[in-house]
Amino acid sequence: MTPMLKTVTDTAPQVDSRPVQIQARGVDKVFNVPGHPVVALQNIDLDVRQGEFVCLLGPSGCGKSTLLNAVAGFQPPTRGSILVEGRPITEPGPDRGMVFQEYALFPWMTVAENVAFGLQIKKLPKAEIAATVERLLEKLHLTDFRNRYPKDLSGGMRQRVAIARVLALDSPILLMDEPFGALDALTRRTLQDELLRIWEEVGKTVLFVTHSIEESIYLADRIIVMTYRPGTIKRDIAVEMPRPRDAAAPEFNRLKRELAQLVMEEQQRFSQDEIRSVTAD
Repeated sequence: MTPMLKTVTDTAPQVDSRPVQIQARGVDKVFNVPGHPVVALQNIDLDVRQGEFVCLLGPSGCGKSTLLNAVAGFQPPTRGSILVEGRPITEPGPDRGMVFQEYALFPWMTVAENVAFGLQIKKLPKAEIAATVERLLEKLHLTDFRNRYPKDLSGGMRQRVAIARVLALDSPILLMDEPFGALDALTRRTLQDELLRIWEEVGKTVLFVTHSIEESIYLADRIIVMTYRPGTIKRDIAVEMPRPRDAAAPEFNRLKRELAQLVMEEQQRFSQDEIRSVTAD
């Protein structure tokens, strides 16, 4: 369980004894776009400790998803290093489970079959697979939908299945790329609460990308505010409010105003860059 602290501060004054699980040092990512290189990330230094819930926050073009994909092993950095538990990341691995904004379910498989898929690839015993699937279907309130196909489910239910499929692999690190971005407000809050409940129960490390200031405050132990291209870390802020968090509380709204100012500065840079691009054309 996360300590119940009562203030909002930068992370420096707090001492966290948990081991560092994800470590980025001097990370740059440059994409070779025809005509000119695009610097997506520049000099990223970041530590994520075991069991932390960390949100990457910022406008479009700030490199949030690029950094997440680098941690996942999909896009290696151009310069610098990313370590997980002291080992360099060179490719995707079972220690890092990924949940995308798109549900990425197999449409020809039922809910239960989708959840079981990764376990079958690992060639686990059938009894173990069945027990794991049943446990996760119950945990994510999917038992009554076990024989349904993705096309028969709402967006929120599909995302529950996607989360269950990743949890089935029991990866110590959960990487989430705006998983609730396409959902309506009520479904989004329900799944946020479900995610927090599961996170507190199983103790995974979560690195979560979002555009939503309120979502980042509601979920995170720490919020990493990123700058518009090139993506750098603008602020690293600890959210030391007790859970469940009340969006109407004064401390919640103080942090919301602070983050809004930080993010809007970068959003304005993004908008100005778009205007320059249109003018140049």
